[in-house]
Amino acid sequence: MPKPSPALPPPEPPADSWAGLKSFTAARIALGRTGTSVPLREALAFRLAHADARDAVYSELETERLLAELQAFGLPVCLVRSQAENRPHYLQRPDLGRRLHEDSRRTLTEIAPEAADIALILADGLSATALNQHALPLLQKLLPKLQAAGFRLAPLVLAEHARVALSDEIGVALHARLALIMLGERPGLSAPDSLGAYFTYAPRPGLTDEARNCVSNIRPEGLGYAAAADKLFLLLQEALRRQLSGVAMKDETGLLDSGQ
Repeated sequence: MPKPSPALPPPEPPADSWAGLKSFTAARIALGRTGTSVPLREALAFRLAHADARDAVYSELETERLLAELQAFGLPVCLVRSQAENRPHYLQRPDLGRRLHEDSRRTLTEIAPEAADIALILADGLSATALNQHALPLLQKLLPKLQAAGFRLAPLVLAEHARVALSDEIGVALHARLALIMLGERPGLSAPDSLGAYFTYAPRPGLTDEARNCVSNIRPEGLGYAAAADKLFLLLQEALRRQLSGVAMKDETGLLDSGQ
């Protein structure tokens, strides 16, 4: 009786021409498919990323730890809050996140120097997770540069339930020529912990976003701490020298580095 022929191995799936690009981006590409759907692994990864983004939006500042570690920089430290009462209130009323609570305004007025070049503000924004993880490593790189350059620094401010525009009121209260606020950006499905740094020359209530500049995606998987500190330092120097920020100021740090 003839022996049955050995079973042939299943054919190799065709090479995915997109697969090599996955090493260059965290975007969802080259997911593959099972029938008309994505593979189960990718579907579950998407749901996990969505859950991480939701958790980041509702995350809270690690206030006690941050205040304790900020003391090491040798500057006065102050905790303030916006007019939003809690996290859900903050998310439902963006306008209140842009306004300083009266108790906090009085506190800042009491500790304000006669004049300062830069007010440094750390805030939760839409991802306290980002601030908790990345603000202090960034400040460790940036603050020595500012001090070595001789800038007059206002007390460090930690702000709860804050939107970007809260830096305008804080800057005014601290008599600062420029306000720099570092806060968590809106979480995405590939980056729930992205830190943004926004600065405004001559901060005052009523300004809108065209008056600001931003360095975004500060995190080890994005713009690293050292590179972000270098870029911010050069931009802050230029903003103070030229007395402007916003759409009138372009990122020319590459030109500055090359001497052009």
